[in-house]
Amino acid sequence: MAPNSETIIAAFEQSGIIPVFYHDDADVCCEVLQACYDGGLRVFEFTSRGENARKNFAILRDKKLAAMPDLYLGIGTIKNAADAAVYAGMGADFIVCPVADPETADYCKSENITWVPGCMTPTEVSVAEKKGAKLVKLFPGNVLGPAYVKAIKPLFPQLKFMPTGGVEPTKASMDAWFEAGVVCVGMGSNLLSKALIERKNWGSMREKIMQTLAFLAAMK
Repeated sequence: MAPNSETIIAAFEQSGIIPVFYHDDADVCCEVLQACYDGGLRVFEFTSRGENARKNFAILRDKKLAAMPDLYLGIGTIKNAADAAVYAGMGADFIVCPVADPETADYCKSENITWVPGCMTPTEVSVAEKKGAKLVKLFPGNVLGPAYVKAIKPLFPQLKFMPTGGVEPTKASMDAWFEAGVVCVGMGSNLLSKALIERKNWGSMREKIMQTLAFLAAMK
């Protein structure tokens, strides 16, 4: 059974940074997960974006269960209830979507698994709220920007927001987003750089994660 939404959302807020990652190579997936964990992150979003997604998710799930009991491992890029059901059955702790799909929302509610929908417009955010979302992913973040968060927050005072896409692991970027009122940020290749992956430089990746967390800690 997946952890309840209160637990998951608290973990998102505590982490502040949610790594978003997919790779066809299972060994690379495991190394990136380990670097994130060793760097201090306790939430990880694996994305269902390639032909090996289900196989590699299962491998990461087993790694988490064996050696990372305090990690929350979820699945992203879920666009329908059927895929949500597959990954929930495989042990996903939460479901992240690029869209606010009502059927996926209904499924997640029926199974008591946290649903984090992706929204861009106020109408989509409203749909997400009515379907029970407590945390909304603002996507694409690089198009919306921190000013959008400031503008939309007063309309939805009960919701929490997480931008994904365009957030950079720099003090300036982190300051701008968190000062706008987000509770956490999703980061993909800006944090988990392709160059470091190609060089298998897991130590530098871990140090980059630790540095980015330090930027966040300095703001609190």
